[in-house]
Amino acid sequence: MATKKKTPVKTYSKLNIDFGEHLRSLRKEKGLSLRQMEEQCDLDNSNISKIENGKFDIQLSTIVELAKGLNVHPRELLDYRFI
Repeated sequence: MATKKKTPVKTYSKLNIDFGEHLRSLRKEKGLSLRQMEEQCDLDNSNISKIENGKFDIQLSTIVELAKGLNVHPRELLDYRFI
């Protein structure tokens, strides 16, 4: 009898999760919905949601777009407690 291979469970790094939580708190501080933020940057609201939930590895260009969406300097997105 052949054994089934287990599908690997994707785990998201603490860094992604912490960044996403920080992003969500900044967005909510600004009183923006995902759709409102989407309108101000070149990112789809579903991708912003994935980032907020720590399920998306981001690049520097993505951080710049998120900052545009929040109307903040990119450094503000990285100004949170790491680990």
